[in-house]
Amino acid sequence: MSTASRSANHAWEALLTAHATLMKRFAAENVWRGLTMREYDVLYALAKCSDPQRLAELNDHVLLSQPALSRMVERLVERGLVERTRDPLDGRGVRLALTDEGRKVQHQVGGRHAVSVARALRSALTDDEMQELQKLCTKLAAYGKDAE
Repeated sequence: MSTASRSANHAWEALLTAHATLMKRFAAENVWRGLTMREYDVLYALAKCSDPQRLAELNDHVLLSQPALSRMVERLVERGLVERTRDPLDGRGVRLALTDEGRKVQHQVGGRHAVSVARALRSALTDDEMQELQKLCTKLAAYGKDAE
């Protein structure tokens, strides 16, 4: 393996390790109000969207397979956090949005989670390092989207 390949793989491994470590830390915190982190991710993704989303559109924002996302959405609908509406452009299609309760839960959990994220990152990184991390991750995300 070339030095460049080895360096890239070490960087990738460090990124994955940091992600896994932080996700375990966040999952252990008492902020989720009966949600799993993946359920919260779905609520968060819907909260960021200005319009109701098709399942395939929502799937672009979460790290779940479409069948797993479909089952999770069903559970969130049953709990009154997500609602289905008819697609005005395609009568057969369905769009997903937060209910008022879903928006309330997302906001409450999100506020607590944001404090946890800030606490973790600020204890490990300087302001300049956080800005650099954001810049690098944004660049990698754009590359990933270009490759689709």
